[in-house]
Amino acid sequence: MPRLRAPSPLAPIAADPAAALARLQKLAPNRRGLLVAPLLAALPAALLAGSAAALDPNETQITGPDAFKWKPWSNGPPHSVETASVFGSTDKPGQYVVLVRWYPGFMSAPHTYATDRLCFVLSGTWWVNSGADFKPQETVPVRAGGFVRRVARTPHYDGVKKGEKEPVVIGIFGEAPIDLKLVDPSKPAVREV
Repeated sequence: MPRLRAPSPLAPIAADPAAALARLQKLAPNRRGLLVAPLLAALPAALLAGSAAALDPNETQITGPDAFKWKPWSNGPPHSVETASVFGSTDKPGQYVVLVRWYPGFMSAPHTYATDRLCFVLSGTWWVNSGADFKPQETVPVRAGGFVRRVARTPHYDGVKKGEKEPVVIGIFGEAPIDLKLVDPSKPAVREV
């Protein structure tokens, strides 16, 4: 009886490099995987990027992480909180997406928004609480992968406690204009904690 051979994991590379890469990455650490790994490492980047060039920008738009322009938010101290606009605008009607990066030791003052905000923690730990009284010691942690819905017109505050090892990055989605209002406008919008 003839011996059946499994198809080579390299056969479909020319047809679909991204799928081939995913298949190669699933190889268990075995002899075949050890033999294929150097070949995979040697594949030219252009071969793997070739399928991305076929995207129609009228249908799919990609922005790499290095393209985002981070800016300080709300006159806070340097390296306290930064934002990067991803899609739309928070002050013009319509949908928006922003990234927010909070650095350890800083939190927002209690504030409200006119519309709901849907927040995904992308990295780090975000410390959140609700209410008009600023009590950073009573905030609760939301780790990377967590979701927070900020209900319209309800006071809340958040940030990163001192002692955390890294900033937190949050992706925030919603309908604009957001109409941010501080509970106590006589106090700073960003506070050191």
